[in-house]
Order: sequence, then structure tokens, then C-alpha cells
Amino acid sequence: MLHIPPAPEVPGAVHLHSGKVRDLYRLEEGPHAGRLLMVASDRISAYDHVLATPIPDKGEILTRISLWWFDRLRDLVPHHVLSTDVPEAVRGRAVVCEELAMLPVECVARGYLTGSGLSDYEATGAVCGVALPPGLTEASRLPEPVFTPATKAALGDHDENVSFERVAADIGTESAEELRELTLAVYARAEQVAREAGLLLADTKLEFGTRTDATLGDPGTVVLGDEVLTPDSSRYWPADDWQPGRVQASYDKQVVRNWLTSPESGWDRHGTEPPPALPPEVAERTRARYVEAYERLTGERF
Repeated sequence: MLHIPPAPEVPGAVHLHSGKVRDLYRLEEGPHAGRLLMVASDRISAYDHVLATPIPDKGEILTRISLWWFDRLRDLVPHHVLSTDVPEAVRGRAVVCEELAMLPVECVARGYLTGSGLSDYEATGAVCGVALPPGLTEASRLPEPVFTPATKAALGDHDENVSFERVAADIGTESAEELRELTLAVYARAEQVAREAGLLLADTKLEFGTRTDATLGDPGTVVLGDEVLTPDSSRYWPADDWQPGRVQASYDKQVVRNWLTSPESGWDRHGTEPPPALPPEVAERTRARYVEAYERLTGERF
């Protein structure tokens, strides 16, 4: 069972739910009373554990990156953010957002082969039923980006890569085709923007929901929710260091993973004990990677 620390109290809001990183509240006071408040914490997870050590400023960095991207994608798909006018206790790392009926699909786009996509390819020559050319290796660029959806697993479990046909069976062919089209359109836009900033966007995971304007025969407007194109939901690599055939340096929590699996940590990831606390220098190096991702993407100082 995944252990998540208790969500902090937010004056004027009632806590509804917590995930690995985000806490969800309903506002009871102020101009946005009745709306949802989504707060990005400084928590970090690895190997299906939420670590005891927070990463300073991580929640604010994730929020800033998501807002930056939402603004650059608004002509492709509407997003769920209504306001950044939030309670003082969570200012800078929270947004007021629409309440959506979230679709039960992790919408993944891949432009490069790595992670679970590489594992699927090595076993079957395909990813989520999409056949790929022979001879590809770690970090190979794909002939064209592919939509490789996954099921949304229960908190603490692994998402399962599935075929487009499975998604169509779950939510209907028309809705599945719309998700595929939107996911690949967002990836294409983001990949170009990231490349201009000297970064390669290897893959990204998106979540969509529908508004409550659904009518008989119409599922309602599809809206981009949760976070978007952050180092938690996407793999960014430095473009000038890209070399297929090996694992790439990445702007994410790889620093944490590397330390946890090193002899220095003394932790057995296959055992029953939770991970140890991170040394301060590991937490700071991880923070530095998130800050660098933000600054390289946006051209702004954090």
C-alpha cells in the first residue's frame, strides 16, 4: 500500500484526495467557492514509494511549467485552469481548476524509444500494438511519433500499456480517436518548442477529461487536465548530448533513482522496507535538475 503523507490544511478549503504529488481540495470561501483547488506538493516518488524527503520548490516549478505550457497549447485543446488566485498558504504552487469527468486513459506520445516502450519493443517488435522497424535501440528516434496509451492503475500500482483497440473498447472509437489526435498534436507542438530550447522531448503523458456540457450522443468537450509537459510527466534530454544506444541524461528524478539503487543508500528496492531519507545533496541536485528544465524551456529565471 502506497503511503502518502497527510495533506496540509488549507484555510477556506476542504481536502478531497491526494495522489503521489498533488493534493485536491474544494474551495469553500472566496470568489472561487465551490471550485476545485489543485496543489502541487514538493513530494517526490520513486519505485512506487513516496519518499520522506521533499524536493525544495518542486511543487512551484511543476506549476509554473504546466501554466507555461497550457498557455502555448490553448489553440489546440482547452485546459482546466480557471485561475491562479489561490489561498496564500499555497500561492505559487496551486491552481483553481474546472471539475472534469476524467477519462480512464493515460495518453502517452512517444517520439523516441525508451522505458516501458523499449521493453515492449524488445519483446514484441511493437509498442501498444504499433509495429516499429527492426533494429531500434535505447533512445532511437522513431520514424514518427506514436500514441501508446496505458490504463490508469490504482495508486501504487503500475500503469499497463494497452492497444488503441483496447481504449476504443473502453471509451468508444470516436473518443479514442479524438484522444489520439489531441495527444499527438500536443506532442508535435511541444517537441518543436523543446527542440528550439535545446531539449529533446522523448515522450510525455497527458490526462484528459470532459466538461459537463455533454448531451445525448455527445460526450462533451474534451479538456486537458492535471499537469502538462513537466519533468514528472515527460522525459526531456539535452539535445547536444543525444546518442542512441545508451541511456540519456534526463531532466527528472533520475538523480533520486540512481542514489536509491546505489550501495550508498543501503536500500533493497525489492524488499519490504520503505526507502531511506535522501541526503541533502541528493535533494539539492534533484532540485537543480527541475530548475534547469524550467529555465531552459521558458528562458526565464526561477
